[in-house]
Amino acid sequence: MIDPAAIDAIVETYETKVGPRNGAHVVAKAWSDPDFADWLRRDATAAIASLGYTGRQGEHMRAVFNTADTHNLIVCTLCSCYPWSVLGLPPVWYKAPAYRSRAVIDPRGVLAEFGLALPADKKIRVWDSTAELRYLVIPERPEGTEGMDEAALAGLVSRDAMIGTAVAGSPISATGSQEALP
Repeated sequence: MIDPAAIDAIVETYETKVGPRNGAHVVAKAWSDPDFADWLRRDATAAIASLGYTGRQGEHMRAVFNTADTHNLIVCTLCSCYPWSVLGLPPVWYKAPAYRSRAVIDPRGVLAEFGLALPADKKIRVWDSTAELRYLVIPERPEGTEGMDEAALAGLVSRDAMIGTAVAGSPISATGSQEALP
């Protein structure tokens, strides 16, 4: 009934063309441009749309910024509301009942299972997406990224960092190799 090539084209679009690269571009712009970051805080929907990323589960957006004091984590407890236009296809675990319930009850434990151990004094704020509102985490900008352009900064941002189950990657180390991105 449906041409498999059409389905493959849609999946390819969300995995490689749309995907988390759009969100990484938003994050890199926020890290590089204080005016854009301020706009993103005030009206994420408009700021993100200004970059051409709208529609398909991302019509109404809110950006939440990680800080030295607070780490943000996104979940949808009722189903799997997810901003496709900026993050691409949702990961399977995002839709799993275990993640959806435990992220609210034990966010620190869930993050530890993802390999993210935060300092005990760092607050974790859990945001519950809805059919009306989707969230995008703006991770903390990694140290040592001063002078990097937006494209290089975007390369440090993973989908998981924009959900809050990871942090942004580190820049090229002094040895010349890039540390593993979360």
